[in-house]
Order: sequence, then structure tokens, then C-alpha cells
Amino acid sequence: MRDYVEIGEGRQARRTYRLQDITIVPSRRTRSSKDVDTTWHIDAYTFDIPVMSHPTDALASPEFIIEMDRQGGLGVINAEGLWGRHADLDAAIKKVTQAALEGGNPTAVLQELHAAPIDHELLADRIAQVRASGATVAVRVSPQRAREFAPHVIKAGTELLIIQGTIISAEHVSGDSEEPLNLKEFIGTLDVPVIAGGVADYTAAMHLMRTGAAGIIVGGGSNTNYDTLGIDTPMATAIADVAAARRDYLDETGGRYVHIIADGELHASGDVAKAIACGADGVMLGELLAPAAEAAGRGFYWPSAAGHPRFPRGTVEALGLEEETPPLEMILNGPSTDPTGAQNIVGGLRHSMAKCGYTDLKRFQKVGLAIGY
Repeated sequence: MRDYVEIGEGRQARRTYRLQDITIVPSRRTRSSKDVDTTWHIDAYTFDIPVMSHPTDALASPEFIIEMDRQGGLGVINAEGLWGRHADLDAAIKKVTQAALEGGNPTAVLQELHAAPIDHELLADRIAQVRASGATVAVRVSPQRAREFAPHVIKAGTELLIIQGTIISAEHVSGDSEEPLNLKEFIGTLDVPVIAGGVADYTAAMHLMRTGAAGIIVGGGSNTNYDTLGIDTPMATAIADVAAARRDYLDETGGRYVHIIADGELHASGDVAKAIACGADGVMLGELLAPAAEAAGRGFYWPSAAGHPRFPRGTVEALGLEEETPPLEMILNGPSTDPTGAQNIVGGLRHSMAKCGYTDLKRFQKVGLAIGY
């Protein structure tokens, strides 16, 4: 039952919960973590771990995307980022990190770099480099520019298309004379599966599921929507709401399952476990992967929305500037000596599932939960 509180005369607000507000409750016999299966299947694709990377240039060098695949996860390329704008990708990213190190304005540098035109041939060449490695190719486009970019990136070898904004709906309406983007019609024209998001509630999720999307992203990563728009996504409640929409959509369609990917409030392996316990099938990680030696930002992180030309919603942060940076393998799959849950993230998920007696992700979504305060 939804919990509403009165915040003033005649005005109510729903009480919601973040991942940090809840805790997992073990109530079955424990198992060995060696018995746990973290395999994730979405459409025709299978991944050893239920982890995608946030589509930001702070992470996605070609080497990072290829290593994500080798570690069993899915790396995501931002088609509207720097990959197709600058031939020397390393130099472009260094301009951002250098501005942050020297106390400059890295957001202004990002905006300047994003002002360069897209070279679709350059972007296609870099996508082809990833495709040639054998890694699954996932590319993100915004709802505003999906019509423009999707044909190019699919032709270049994209296998999973991510249509993602910090907030998204089933129909994007532009203020000019451009025809609104109807995602149901648009997805129906594509030959590749689509993951769309982010959403924050039952209604928006149900609308996106009805577009034919194979997966729905809940949340918007580490954006600054709370400060700039007054909009926030308490992830525990949002994931549970979207999981309820999936259950009703499953009944509505007679068995079509839509995957839920959580993108927000994921600060340690315990948060990943709680996101899946709330109903997510996988997670989209950003800041947790930034310290990886393979990450393009070399310890700096910013979300894809940080480079918006007029209204950036994300900051450039230093998250891993130690002299010895851990490899992505250690951050995702260990082994690690870090006791905080910032490394061996999937190992933490495995141990949580094992302590609660579950051997696969789908059953773990039924684990008991409690309010932690």
C-alpha cells in the first residue's frame, strides 16, 4: 500500500525509499557463493554478469568496452559523445581532466568539445573496432537525436541500441516543427533490440514497455536533476514500481518479459545487490568503474548529460587518482583487498545471494527486505 503524508494544507506527497534506506533480510539456508549463477540473458544476448557501463566518455575508450566484454559485462558507447567528434580521443579527454586538475572549468571544456560536429565515418570506424574484437556492441543515442543517429550506428555494427535520457517518455515532443518521436513506431522499424530509459515510476515504465523495448532503465545515473530541475529518483521505490509494471505488462501480453536495469544510487556492491533484490535484472554502473585502469578518464568521471551545450546536468569528479589504479577485472570480479564494496562488485553480489540462499538473479528478486532505520 502506498504511503502518503500531508506536507501542508491540502497537499500530499508519497513517502519513497532509496537503496540506502533498505536492507536485505536473509531468511533461508545459506549456500556457497560458488553455486551462484549471475548470468543475464536479454533478447538474444547472454552476459556472465548483470552489469552495463554508463554511456560516458569518462569510461568508454575502445579498450574499456572490449575489457567490459571480456569480464562478462556490457560496455556502452555514447554516439553523441566524443567518439565521433575528435580523431584524437585521448587528447580530447585529457583537456577535460586537465581543466579539473588545474582548477579550471571542466564543464565548459566538455561543452566546447561537444560543439564539434559529428563525423559519422569516424564514429563508425570506432564502432567497427569494437565489433571486430568480438565484443557485443551497445550504443546510446538520445531521444532527441535517435532518428538521426540510429541508422548510422546500426549500419556500423550496433547490436543493442540504448535510447537514453535522464528522463524519457514514450513520445518525445519537440518545440519546433519536427514530428514527435513515437518510440513504439520507431522501435518497430529497427532490426536490433532497444533498451530505453530512464524512468522513475510505474506509468512511465508501462508506456515504455508497450513500445516494444527489450529493457527499461530506471533512474538517470549521477545527474544533477535534483538541483537543476527539482526532480529525483529514490531508487528502491522506483525499481519496485517498475517491477510491478513489468508484472502487469507480462499478464497483459501473455508472457513478454521486459528487463529492468537500475542506474542510480549504486555506490558499492551492496547497493547492486539491493537493486536486484528490489526487482532489477541488471545494473548500469558509472562512478564505481571510474577508477579502473582501462577507463578513459583515468580516475575522473562525468555522466553523459554533463556536456549538454545549454543546460549541463552532471559534474566532473575525481574518483580514482591513486598512483596504482586497479584493473577493471579487480573492480568487477576481484580478487580484492578492499573491504568497502568498491571492488569485486560481482563477488559481493554473489555472496549476498548465497547468504540468502539464492542461486540465480530471478529468484533473488523475491528476497525479504526491511527498512534500515
